Amino acid sequence: MKRIALDTSEQALPAAVVEVHPLRLGTGGRQADADAGEWVAEEVPIALEFNGLSHAVMLATPLDLEDFALGFALSEGLLDSPADLLDLELQPQCQGLALRLTVTARCEMRLKERRRSLAGRTGCGLCGTDSLDQVFRPLAQRVSPPAVSLEALARAMRELAQAQPLQRRSGGVHAAAWCNTEGALQLVREDVGRHNALDKLVGALARQLGHEPQAGFVAVTSRASFEMVQKTAQAGIGLLAAVSAPTHLAIRQAQAAGLALAGFVREGRATFYAGAPAQAQPAR
Repeated sequence: MKRIALDTSEQALPAAVVEVHPLRLGTGGRQADADAGEWVAEEVPIALEFNGLSHAVMLATPLDLEDFALGFALSEGLLDSPADLLDLELQPQCQGLALRLTVTARCEMRLKERRRSLAGRTGCGLCGTDSLDQVFRPLAQRVSPPAVSLEALARAMRELAQAQPLQRRSGGVHAAAWCNTEGALQLVREDVGRHNALDKLVGALARQLGHEPQAGFVAVTSRASFEMVQKTAQAGIGLLAAVSAPTHLAIRQAQAAGLALAGFVREGRATFYAGAPAQAQPAR
């Protein structure tokens, strides 16, 4: 993939966090303090276009946008590999940002076929999809869970809690991390949306040499939804560890993909809903 230098100057991108001065109320009555500001996460409409074709508009934190564009395209099955992304342009607009991707002709035809199925129909709740076949798209191959211990999962969550500068400042964003099999964090991305944070992580993994997705696992600060499982498996990663609960559809998708799915990973414990690695099993 061509290395893209996006313009991240203050003129091009909104700030990731913004200071506001809210009115605080408590049992003691009004407690307004004009000087006591606080920071909130920014949320910006971001349009994703492929070879001039509009595909989706996402609400996201305006950081790590090259990672976001590539990760979204890969996790949604629009690209087969990073090499399919030929160019990327960021264009600020009045009401948001546009990420304009130039992709190979093969991927453009795939996108056109998907768009053709949308013609004359109302939209649905999943980006760029309007049929059950597109929602439950088959993965290129099943994944295999890595050998990971319960101690590694606990370490990953501890380190993730300490590696979230936007969350510490605003209290309103999610994070996704890729960890090695010992639980050491290797990459972290944050965003107001849990799916966006994971897409940014997938993109960062694809862009940075030396990281093999199957040689580690993903830890997230959110629940494990169907889309989170699908995106993780699509990236070739065999284990998703979430601090909160999974959905039943996510469990079924994890089982079908061969992915290990752990929920409620906190305080030295984890609940495996699919494919528990042998190392994570309690001793008998």
